[in-house]
Amino acid sequence: MDRLKESLLDAPIIEKDGYHYFVHPISDGVPMLRPELLREIVIKIIRKAELENVDKIVTPAAMGIHISTAVSLMTDIPLVVVRKRQYGLDGEVSLSQVTGYSESEMYVNDVYEGDRVLVLDDVLSTGGTLAGLTGALEDIGADIRDIVCVIKKADGTNKLDEAGYDAKTLINVQVVDGEVVIVDEHGDD
Repeated sequence: MDRLKESLLDAPIIEKDGYHYFVHPISDGVPMLRPELLREIVIKIIRKAELENVDKIVTPAAMGIHISTAVSLMTDIPLVVVRKRQYGLDGEVSLSQVTGYSESEMYVNDVYEGDRVLVLDDVLSTGGTLAGLTGALEDIGADIRDIVCVIKKADGTNKLDEAGYDAKTLINVQVVDGEVVIVDEHGDD
């Protein structure tokens, strides 16, 4: 069994406001992230992502940073982190992030018209963050070459689908009766 699948099957489940979700080092930063799990995930991303002619990796803060940093180190593709703090730099673009549990503004810097980008994130659930991000990248005039998320919570449609984008994923899961159930151990292509 691969490490990602095993780590998800072993993930603790917590309930918050009647919603059950898993706690995982990739999506939550706890329990600790073991290097062999991160390495496995990075190798899978590099094999699955469209990396040809990509100028930049773009990831939303915060839980996409560790994954995207590791991919950047392995591919020599520069990394842009979309932040929750406004800096007021020239060319900064704001976007609304609406997820199943929060609503906030995020800010894109260092992405310009014509940039060819790979969007990476930890989890695709409601798709709110990525729908907002892809909209902002479109407004900038960037060319979204690919979108890859490590884990997809496969429980219906999401805002990214509604925005007209498909994300590749490494594994698709659901939480059923307090347990993680693997829906597709190879994710979406």
